[in-house]
Amino acid sequence: MADVSLSKSQLMLLAGTANRPLAEEIAAELKRPLCQVTIRRFGDGELFVKIDENVRGQDVYIVQPTNPPAENLMELLLLIDAARRASAARITAVIPYYGYARQDRKDQPRVAISAKLMANLVSTAGADRVLGMDFHSHQLQGFFDVPVDHLYAAPVLTAHYRQKHLHDPVVVAPDVGSAKMARGFAKRLNGSLAIIDKRRPSANIAEVVNVVGEVAGKDCLVPDDMIDTGGTVAEAATALKRLGARNIYVCATHALLSGPAVERLSQAPVAEVAVTNTIVVPESRRFDRLVVLSVGSLLAKAIANTHRDKSVSSLFD
Repeated sequence: MADVSLSKSQLMLLAGTANRPLAEEIAAELKRPLCQVTIRRFGDGELFVKIDENVRGQDVYIVQPTNPPAENLMELLLLIDAARRASAARITAVIPYYGYARQDRKDQPRVAISAKLMANLVSTAGADRVLGMDFHSHQLQGFFDVPVDHLYAAPVLTAHYRQKHLHDPVVVAPDVGSAKMARGFAKRLNGSLAIIDKRRPSANIAEVVNVVGEVAGKDCLVPDDMIDTGGTVAEAATALKRLGARNIYVCATHALLSGPAVERLSQAPVAEVAVTNTIVVPESRRFDRLVVLSVGSLLAKAIANTHRDKSVSSLFD
């Protein structure tokens, strides 16, 4: 375990209920206890949040992903507000998964730019900075009016695949928008690059049209920032296998696994699906070929560096 112990009087780590196991892992890495917090519901369903310890003048880090249901976002906002009203010196929202990130532009008339609204809410609630991981698009950092430290799960994922000694690896971008991320994986794994030309007739439906690059006889890795319904990676894996790929591996930072995702991935011709624990993956959504890797140590180091006013980007050098 990395030595990231901290001075005892300055940092306080809080957590909502969205991903308690990850928060506990971060606390263990930092050698700090989680601050006592009361979160309960009134009879009508309203949330009640109370910080049970003194945070006056403290450096407060609140760990809470904002995946559905919407109460997870509400918990984060209430925890931030409670810390601000309790006179915390600095409040950092640690958001391993940033919900509503896909609604980041006005791509049709009369739609909300929800990602910007969520950023406004976090800032207005009182967060002084945000620590996030693998936003759906990097420009989301500019949606916030407070400093943002953007982390990547790539070091965790690539370390996992280096141990597998892939045969003549080729990293396959599931769509054109993922090409830059795939290029980063290819560089770290000393592999080549391929790109899938994909059409999306409607939301959550993907159709593979063509694969640009050589995949026959090679181990293929298909990375993505998230797996929602699993349609994109399942279609990609089927197309790659049809073109003669040897073994197909799928990885993603955020495992939403909504709707038919588990069934699709279980039936897809993939050797393994690796995800991280930014979102809790319940037992009911797990299957034989699913591997869950931890980003707890990476987040703990980022929190420690932020607290000590050291570089966060140095974690990825």
